[in-house]
Amino acid sequence: MTKQITAFKLMALHKNGSIGSLFIHRRDRVRVGQWRRAHSYPTKGFAVRPGWHCCRTPEAPHLSTKGRVWAEVLIEEVRTIDRPECQGGSWYLADRMKVVRLLSSADVDAILNPVVLTHEPLTQSTFTFAA
Repeated sequence: MTKQITAFKLMALHKNGSIGSLFIHRRDRVRVGQWRRAHSYPTKGFAVRPGWHCCRTPEAPHLSTKGRVWAEVLIEEVRTIDRPECQGGSWYLADRMKVVRLLSSADVDAILNPVVLTHEPLTQSTFTFAA
């Protein structure tokens, strides 16, 4: 079985609610829950890097989120390329991708700023007993 990695992809959010890629092969629509194989679409002004471009976390400081939505995705057949921190650091390039769900801004905040709960051992002084 192929190893699956959970990652995140910033997607174009169209007026009709459909989603697609931001820059390359923009007219194609991606459906939630459907595995898609990546293809190479050389595009003027862009380096040729075949594969679905995804991030380890839902953050890409070099890209605007206006008219866009973060998606949680599963990816397979993955390689990593190093990019400058101002472009989010390492990127995943995946040959196969499935959108699991679209993330709300609250989801993104929870992923980027997880609440860490600590468990302190209970002691007898923790409790007050009535006489």
